[in-house]
Amino acid sequence: MRILNSRRRVSRRHFLAHSTRLYAALALGALPALAHGAARRVNSLPEDPFYLGVASGDPGPDSVVLWTRLDPAVLRQAGLDMDVLQIDYEVAADAGFSNIERSGSVAAAPELGHSAHADVRGLRPGAEYFYRWRIGGIASQAGRTRTAASGADEVDRFRFAFASCQQYEHGYYTAYRHMADEGFDLIVHLGDYIYESSWGENLVRRHEGPEIQTLADYRARYETYRSDPDLQAAHASAPWAVTWDDHEVDNNYAAMIAEDEQTPEQLLIRRGAAYQTWYEFMPVRLPVGRQGPDMPIHRRLRFGKLLEMSVLDTRQYRSDQACGDGRRPSCAGHQDPSRTLLGRAQKQWLLDSLGSADARWNVLAQQIMMAGLRSVGDNGEQLWPMDIWDGYPFERRELLQALADVGTPNPVVITGDIHSHWAAELKLDFDDPASTVVGTEFVGSSISSGGDGEDSNDYGAALLANNPHVKFHNSQRGYVANTITPAQWRADFKVLPRVTVPGEPISIRRSYVVEDGDPRLQEA
Repeated sequence: MRILNSRRRVSRRHFLAHSTRLYAALALGALPALAHGAARRVNSLPEDPFYLGVASGDPGPDSVVLWTRLDPAVLRQAGLDMDVLQIDYEVAADAGFSNIERSGSVAAAPELGHSAHADVRGLRPGAEYFYRWRIGGIASQAGRTRTAASGADEVDRFRFAFASCQQYEHGYYTAYRHMADEGFDLIVHLGDYIYESSWGENLVRRHEGPEIQTLADYRARYETYRSDPDLQAAHASAPWAVTWDDHEVDNNYAAMIAEDEQTPEQLLIRRGAAYQTWYEFMPVRLPVGRQGPDMPIHRRLRFGKLLEMSVLDTRQYRSDQACGDGRRPSCAGHQDPSRTLLGRAQKQWLLDSLGSADARWNVLAQQIMMAGLRSVGDNGEQLWPMDIWDGYPFERRELLQALADVGTPNPVVITGDIHSHWAAELKLDFDDPASTVVGTEFVGSSISSGGDGEDSNDYGAALLANNPHVKFHNSQRGYVANTITPAQWRADFKVLPRVTVPGEPISIRRSYVVEDGDPRLQEA
């Protein structure tokens, strides 16, 4: 999502040819391989080390990833801050932990900031579990999680929420408290979990430090965000599936190209630090193939026969934004069919999966709005936002045509980034009102980015008028709660009156349903 800042904007072209040499030079930045046998068992600690709570994520039919992180201040006080530490976990079928089904230990190493990831296996499919961590005689708070149903199982009902864009300085995380109270089967975060720099006015709380660049900087920024009690509550309430967008590294970067005067070498070093920190703070499995600033995170989650979710990355592999970025008239770069958002390997992986999809609902969990969102300039010329799928029209057409050609059942795209709610029908030709509808898109507003927001405005009204396939727009803060059955998908767009004041109530601003076999939006 583009933001205004004071950094000098310069050309970002002609750098990709250097990628092989740069990646090789940065190979030493790879995440370390840890020897768990060297972990030290701790008998006591002076204080509770679980300062950022607990989390779980990436559920499978027999597995889930558990996460926590140990407080560096507590470890320094105990003289353990340079040691690899053994940390234990317990997984129970009940909140009172009277029926513990799995337990074990993992290593929390200083190279990964004493974060802990336990990929717990041997669990029952489609089951609710409770978990906690232990070290030095101290137990963490308990978290709730769920495994996914087995791929061939019938699932009558599945509920998940999705969210994005949580600029800490712009507001409170009240939406997460409401999300935690709902007890979802899954929470999906679509990027901009942190912001690397400060922007905007009327800030209600402050980041630590200036714009972040180093591994220590990124760790400190994540600690600030994860210290929020409402965010901790949401993490403890359900398993999460997470991906990233630009602000986890730097505003509007594209692959190894920065938006400002950073060289590709500087950005890749920064990206390596940012990607490692993202892993350290997220409940995800250690990505396969990671190497310095290169970390493949696209993956697939399945929830019985009901739903399959492809979690995408539209940032790491993309071609640079065309025409100087922003909302622009078309140019030669915009019309270049070789430009990509997904990258060749990820795109082929996605097309292969869509061609063989057999779940009732097939979800693309990704960052940027896919539906066309053109506008008209003051002189009557058409303008396109170059940072979203509108800026990559050939690859978008290829993807939507594939959905139509192979008949992927009930494709639904869920999106973040744009700090507003939208509901849209996905068409083969967005300029033709009679064009075939091949899928549905639900776009969620921000948790806090942009401050309080508003119900509607002239800008949104104009975009709706110019884009009849878009049926709804709202600029308040909140999230989208989804209830899926074999017959229907229901999306409830939830909003808060304010985020600059904590504890506000939440309400449903609008609801839409999509019927099985019919991608057209219907207002509930």
